[in-house]
Amino acid sequence: MDFAFSPKVRDLQKQAADFLERAVIPAEPTYAAQLREISPWDTPPVIEELKAEARRSGLWNLFLPGERGAGLTNLEYAPIAEISGRSPLLMPEAMNCSAPDTGNMEILTHFATESVRERWLTPLLAGEIRSAYTMTEPLVASSDANNIDTRITVESDGLRITGRKWLATGAMSPRCQVAIVMGRSDPDGARHRTHSLVVVPLETPGVEILRSTGVFGYSDSGHGGHAEIHYDNVWVPRENLLGELHGGFAIAQARLGPGRIHHAMRAIGMAERAFDLMCARVQERVAFGRRLAEQGVVQDWVAEARIRIEMVRLLVLKTAWLMDTVGNRGAATEIAAIKVAAPEMATWVIDRAIQAHGGGGLSDDFPLAQLYAQARMLQLADGPDEVHKMTLARQQLRRYAPAT
Repeated sequence: MDFAFSPKVRDLQKQAADFLERAVIPAEPTYAAQLREISPWDTPPVIEELKAEARRSGLWNLFLPGERGAGLTNLEYAPIAEISGRSPLLMPEAMNCSAPDTGNMEILTHFATESVRERWLTPLLAGEIRSAYTMTEPLVASSDANNIDTRITVESDGLRITGRKWLATGAMSPRCQVAIVMGRSDPDGARHRTHSLVVVPLETPGVEILRSTGVFGYSDSGHGGHAEIHYDNVWVPRENLLGELHGGFAIAQARLGPGRIHHAMRAIGMAERAFDLMCARVQERVAFGRRLAEQGVVQDWVAEARIRIEMVRLLVLKTAWLMDTVGNRGAATEIAAIKVAAPEMATWVIDRAIQAHGGGGLSDDFPLAQLYAQARMLQLADGPDEVHKMTLARQQLRRYAPAT
């Protein structure tokens, strides 16, 4: 494994770091102020300014390999995504690299019909619209995909969708125009041949956006919230099917592989920003006659945080390298591991930084509380940690199963 970055990647790292420090972090107060001035669920105008600058700088669609994206491998994208995680509400969207659009664009690239790609992928790649991914449901434990209750039925030349979804990130935004829906199209089929994925424009009759849920009290309104959606007898043409009928589970897994590692990459950036804030804070504050930086417990936090960050970064790079060299299936063990390890590390580091800031760490005067909410959400997003640990354990235990 060679994790040395090419001159091209080092140049992109430098450009991304400069963009972060010069434009993105200074724009965070403007973003917060504009949120208070605009209509609910609108995107603060400063995001469009940042998008224009990112595009001029070549920091655009970096997540997507191949001719439609920047042509970076997973390993090459990793350090850029990490930098963007330092400002997770602004920088990923500024570079058109934010979830759930990234995963949706990958699915549309590989599995959509040509007409659907032209209608929806083209404006997504241009950053003109947003999209949603609706899998999670409020009435069942949908971490087990076989519990999903939304039904997709074939009707001559179309598909009929009925069900209720929630935590559909971004769907409250007026810029969100399309969703990818996961539902059961053959409930009696083989375990992993019961689901289908369908592209549903949100203006379709029967699509009812009910409300948004919060995340630890944050509405994430500038990003479009986390919506509950009722698909009430919704009809779409057959061409809106992604891939083959009843093949949605495999496509969803293909989507989630890159999505999981992208979240892990950004989680490292969240942790690094919290680490910087913690170290600066403990040098400034005095308690019991000594700077906090001289207190043994604080030094333990700093050392432990650095160890955890470095270990997770190496696992992320290994996972990215494996995805590039042997594919998502060959990297399944590492993808499951990093999905658990990265948010767990980030929440620990951010929590220590909050503690070091005292009461201020709980406030919105610092980004730590919102960073914590974002990182903690990742322990459920794209599947809860417990499911990934179960998958990882089963993969390992197969090697020791007695011969039959």
